[in-house]
Amino acid sequence: MEPRLPPELSATLGRFLVLLDRWNRTHALTALPPGARREELLLDAAVLLPFLSELPSGSRVADLGTGMGSPAVVLALARPDLEILGVDASLKKLAFLRQAAMELPIPNLRTVHGRLEDLPSLGADWGTAKALAPLGSLAGWWARHGRPGVPFFALKGVDWAQEPLPETWTATPHPYALPSRGPRVLVELRQRA
Repeated sequence: MEPRLPPELSATLGRFLVLLDRWNRTHALTALPPGARREELLLDAAVLLPFLSELPSGSRVADLGTGMGSPAVVLALARPDLEILGVDASLKKLAFLRQAAMELPIPNLRTVHGRLEDLPSLGADWGTAKALAPLGSLAGWWARHGRPGVPFFALKGVDWAQEPLPETWTATPHPYALPSRGPRVLVELRQRA
C-alpha cells in the first residue's frame, strides 16, 4: 500500500504548510524540520483515504490528538462531505487548526478542546489517531467516542504488535512505507460484537 495525496489538494496543502511554518516560528507547534513536514504530516495521512472512501456523506470522523491537524486537514480536504473533528487538549494547537480551517478554507473541519477521558461521547462514525498513545488506550477512548462497531485507525510504527490490546478488540495491520521516513503500519481496530 502506497500513500498518495490527491493532486487537486496540492495547492491548498502547500498553503497549509506555509501557514504552519509561520505559526511555528512564534508558537513552537512542531519540532519537525520544514523539509520533513509534507511527508510526515500530509503524505502519511493520505494512507487513510482509501479506508475513508466507503463512509457515507454526512458521517462524523474524529481525529483524536490531532495536534496541528494531522491527519484531520487531509481528511477534511479530501472528503468535504464529512464532518471532521480535530480533538486535542492543547489550546495553542487548536488555535492554529481553527485559523487553518478559516484561511484555507476548510468549512467541514471543527475543533474540539478537551481531554479524551473527560469529553462527552463524540458519537463518531470513524476514527483515527497518529502517535497519540498505545493501542490499549486508543481502544478505551474509542469505546467512549465511537459508535458501536465502527472502526478506528491508528497510524503506528512497525513495533505496534508489542502494544497490549484488550481481549475484546481485534487489530488488523496494513503495512506501508513513506519515501524517506521508512516503513509504517496502519492498524485497524475493531471491537468484537
